[in-house]
Amino acid sequence: MEKGVEMSISGALSSAMQGLRAAGRGSEVIASNLSNALTPGYGVRSLELSADTTATHGGVKIDGVSRLVNESIVHDKRIAEAGQANASAILDLYIKIEDLLGAPDDPASLSAQTAQLEKNLITAASRPDAPERLSTVVASARILANTFNEASDGLQKVRTTADRTIELQVDQLNNALLQVQELNAQITKTQVQGNNSSGLLDLRQRVIDEISVLVPVRTVARDNGQVAIYSTGGAVLLDSLAAEIGFERSNLVTPYMSESAGTLSGLTINGIAFRTGSSSGVLSGGSIAAQFEIRDEIAVEAQAQIDALARDLVERFQDPAVDPGLAIGDAGLFTDEGNFFDPANENGLAQRLVLNAAVDPDQGGETWRLRDGINAAGPGDVGDATLLNNMISALSTGRVSSSGIFSGGSYSTIDLTSTLTSHYGAERLNAEQIQSFSATQVTELTERLLSEGVDSDQELQKLLLVEQAFAANARMVQAVDEMMQTLLRI
Repeated sequence: MEKGVEMSISGALSSAMQGLRAAGRGSEVIASNLSNALTPGYGVRSLELSADTTATHGGVKIDGVSRLVNESIVHDKRIAEAGQANASAILDLYIKIEDLLGAPDDPASLSAQTAQLEKNLITAASRPDAPERLSTVVASARILANTFNEASDGLQKVRTTADRTIELQVDQLNNALLQVQELNAQITKTQVQGNNSSGLLDLRQRVIDEISVLVPVRTVARDNGQVAIYSTGGAVLLDSLAAEIGFERSNLVTPYMSESAGTLSGLTINGIAFRTGSSSGVLSGGSIAAQFEIRDEIAVEAQAQIDALARDLVERFQDPAVDPGLAIGDAGLFTDEGNFFDPANENGLAQRLVLNAAVDPDQGGETWRLRDGINAAGPGDVGDATLLNNMISALSTGRVSSSGIFSGGSYSTIDLTSTLTSHYGAERLNAEQIQSFSATQVTELTERLLSEGVDSDQELQKLLLVEQAFAANARMVQAVDEMMQTLLRI
């Protein structure tokens, strides 16, 4: 056999075998794409081929497998998901505050309990000699005080839960950053060895997606397939090495605790403290920021408004004009843990609000003191409703509140409770709109990302071409074999 003929046949066989290998690898890539068409975070694979210029017989060369992802949409979706997580947490809080205050038609609400107290006072004033009517007033006043206590306690539970949630989410963030650090190293090693790193890239994208829900981030490409991660507020979360986020949980959060006072923990990055405010924090915008906003801003503000309402109630009844028997510094019907209310101690008043023991039989008091005066030496004229009418007037008369969102207007007690309830109803509606908008953004970006993902129809068309190429190269191998057999028979 002539050497030229042998080399030509050998070259043809080599080219055909390369074609078969390329077709086989192509079918593998297509199968991976089709099976992961609905897998979140999966980047479409594409087999990269080129002509083999190193051999005289030509052929095809497999350059590798590329992973196709629209990084711009991925980034936008991460930011939207961070916004949705933030908005959902804030909405849940406003729903909780509304629940604590109660709806206007809820008989257990603050406004309903206030109205019930006024109604029972009117009933008692019509028959001041009836002990059962006085007892009803005491019971409704006690329930109203308890309602304030429960609302305040509920807000502190919300703050305590937020503090605990911050700890959990900071742990999740630290663990995820360490995962990305490890994946960076694995991706670099895989690429340096010339192997396909697409699976590792998929996993890293999913982990960064999880991080972005906690903290909105942007990624920056580094050498050898690595990425650095920065918060959109400018904090370096990972650049070669993962940052360590620090936080210390409090077992119980009270109305008197705050980050500014040093009684609640903020966040640190590698031991350095940084801002956590909703508008200026370097981690603002995600789920962690929402929990800080709940703990340090919204729930604190709600507590202040309920305290302002409790203050107004206490001051109405400790006024000597209502009960002339009260001396300056004497507590009225509602007290600050049994004491006269000092305006300097407004913070946490709703939690400390209790009915004056002098009128409460459960605390050793007498109900007739509602009619005759808290400090009365003994029962007076059973038909005298003057003090009861004074109490009715105290509740129903417009009064300028000393604090809270009510400052500047003249309100009755029922007007104040209704105003506060309406305020948080409006805040809840606004939070719903923000959450709905952010959810729509996430949905739209998810659909856009999916539309740029695996196209099953296109993959099936590629599969037909691969089948044809495989069949053609297989036919070439068969033809070469037949030519060799012909030569061997000569």
